[in-house]
Amino acid sequence: MTLAELWRRQKITRGGAAFLAAILLVGGAAFVSANNLLFLILAAMVSTFLVSGFVGRLGLAGLELDLLLPQHTSARRTVRAGVRVRNLKRYVPSFSIHLAFSRQPDGPLTPSLYFPLIPGGAVIEEPMELYFPRRGSHKQRDFQFSTRFPFGFVERSEEVTIRHEVIVYPCLDPRPGFEHLLASLSAEIAMLERGQGSDFYRIRPYEAAESARHVDWKATAHTGALQVREFAREQDRAVVIFLDLDIPAGAEEWLESAIECSAFVAFELAGRGTRVRFVSQGLDVTTPDAADIYTILKYLALAAPASGRLEVGRNDKDFHIVFTHNPPRFPALGGQYEVSNVRIFDSEFV
Repeated sequence: MTLAELWRRQKITRGGAAFLAAILLVGGAAFVSANNLLFLILAAMVSTFLVSGFVGRLGLAGLELDLLLPQHTSARRTVRAGVRVRNLKRYVPSFSIHLAFSRQPDGPLTPSLYFPLIPGGAVIEEPMELYFPRRGSHKQRDFQFSTRFPFGFVERSEEVTIRHEVIVYPCLDPRPGFEHLLASLSAEIAMLERGQGSDFYRIRPYEAAESARHVDWKATAHTGALQVREFAREQDRAVVIFLDLDIPAGAEEWLESAIECSAFVAFELAGRGTRVRFVSQGLDVTTPDAADIYTILKYLALAAPASGRLEVGRNDKDFHIVFTHNPPRFPALGGQYEVSNVRIFDSEFV
């Protein structure tokens, strides 16, 4: 252990600084006066200070932390979780233990917890609320135990690694404009799907912007209001989301927005029963055929810039949503914006 790490783990409190000053004064007086009583007092004070550090270190030793989180966790949402602290020391208890977030970048934010006593060999569970500001994997030393027991002279801390990896999905709450985008995409998808099947489904009232070729004139004359024929959608139709991770330097903010938007759109469409195919560097999966939506969300939680081209095949039956910083990379989808069943979000999308 380096001196810097030792200093970071042990912090002398105000009480400890005052006690050290008293040790120096007593020590100076003992050497000047050669008084044996002062030397005895000095020895007792020094041993007290050393014992304080030893007992504090012993109290932090053998503590193990585990987080009890919901099965699925997304960023920027406060989640109700549990903390399980285990004292691996069979007979030695730990006193006055604080559990706090160690302020690592992008780590979870949580209020500190205080355990007055953790008996030897005991397991203690406490509820708490966690807030993960960013997506990703959280398995590093994001938490720390600390104690000032027994005399409060030194605050000793030990960083602790949680027992299992926590995968935090991208934020599924819409940013400004995401809900409007989803509504627009849903309308375009619905327009594309209607009338494409061959099996009659129902007669329903006419909606704005629908083609007049679907109007059922007999039903219209009978009801006095425009009615249209609706056909059952073809079962193999899907919404294909392309996420291009090959970005230039400086486009990390754009990529984060694209990841969050694709996660939000995929999650909402899958929740409505739409077949979603997700394609990116390293993943090509369709829900619910081959996997569930959480397979896509887990991939997006760990997504990072990656080079390589995407294998894109044009299918006129599917609706394509493309997130790319460089639209000309997708000539199979019509270049840029002229194809009716393709929406491309390029470098202007934030």
